[in-house]
Amino acid sequence: MNTLDRYIARQYLFNVIALLVVLFSFVVAVDVSLNIDKYIEAVAKMDPDAGAIRRTALIALGVIDIWWPKLLQLFNYMVGLVLVAAMGFTFTQLVRHREMVAVLAGGISLHRAARPVLLVAIGVMALRWINSEVVLSNPAIAPLLTRDPSDIGKRSWAQFRVTLIPDASGRVFLAETFDPVAGVMENLTVWERDRGGAAGAEVISPPGGQRAIHAARAVWETDGWVLSGAWVQPLALSEGGTATGEVPPPPPAKIQTDLSPEVLKLKRFEAFSQTLSWGQISELVRNSRAEVREKLQRIRWGRVSQTLSSLLALVITMPFFLTREPKNMMVQSLKCAPVGILSLMGGILLSSVAYPGLPPGFGVFVPVVILCPIAIASVSWMRT
Repeated sequence: MNTLDRYIARQYLFNVIALLVVLFSFVVAVDVSLNIDKYIEAVAKMDPDAGAIRRTALIALGVIDIWWPKLLQLFNYMVGLVLVAAMGFTFTQLVRHREMVAVLAGGISLHRAARPVLLVAIGVMALRWINSEVVLSNPAIAPLLTRDPSDIGKRSWAQFRVTLIPDASGRVFLAETFDPVAGVMENLTVWERDRGGAAGAEVISPPGGQRAIHAARAVWETDGWVLSGAWVQPLALSEGGTATGEVPPPPPAKIQTDLSPEVLKLKRFEAFSQTLSWGQISELVRNSRAEVREKLQRIRWGRVSQTLSSLLALVITMPFFLTREPKNMMVQSLKCAPVGILSLMGGILLSSVAYPGLPPGFGVFVPVVILCPIAIASVSWMRT
């Protein structure tokens, strides 16, 4: 890498970092201003006798505690937009100071001047992949992403209710509490339904058809929930529409299902699915039903598609700022804004859509197929 490459790469990397700092500061400031009461209440519970100075320090530490893992996640969401914006600032500075004119006078083409920007962008995208695969998927960090200001100091998943979640076999699960860390449900009820989706609505023959399984406790082991304190309530009706009066069958010792603790967390915390690593998603794909499997496939391959779409959006918007002669960069920015936003948002939205007739692993690359010829045309039309 020669002197020019290092100069442009350094300028571009500085602008990327500066934009990230500005965006992160803005997001945190807005959150603190909207939720300052929650931060104060959480600190008051931690140390009721704290003075004004100590309370202020605890609030500041609480904000850091809540937001440092979320900023890692926000980096993954914002990096595509930041790369495009930093490119605009970098080339605007070069054009404004006539440095791009000197580059052309030295016999260097605009395509050659764009190379260090692309190399830095690829490096930042590689950092994004490391962040997703190693940092955010770490079991010690992933639970921190689901916290709110009232959870200052907590380091584990919070317990929550399981509310009428169906599994691949048509059963519906309801639990008073679920502990994601231990993989334990308390006061569990499981309804077995008929093919029409009703619980015991049909006349069942032979006896022992639709039923409700109640358990005081259920613990996840390998491929199902092991029940304790369980009993069965028959739901089948006689021809007259009354209870059959049959003796309840013995409760099962274990309910085999695809509703693992990971799937329950995915349903509870939608953003949690974005923190799973490639290997974790692959494991869930093997053990999930078709509906969940397709969603996970879109998330897994969507990361590749969104990475390529962000780089293609960067290439598409470069010609607005890489110009042979100085131009009004404000006008160029206004021209670039809709193109860049459509390219970036299209890459995100189109990669998350389910396309009829296309497997999820192929459908997520629709935005790449659309943006690729646009990027080639954009670079080809660049006057250099």
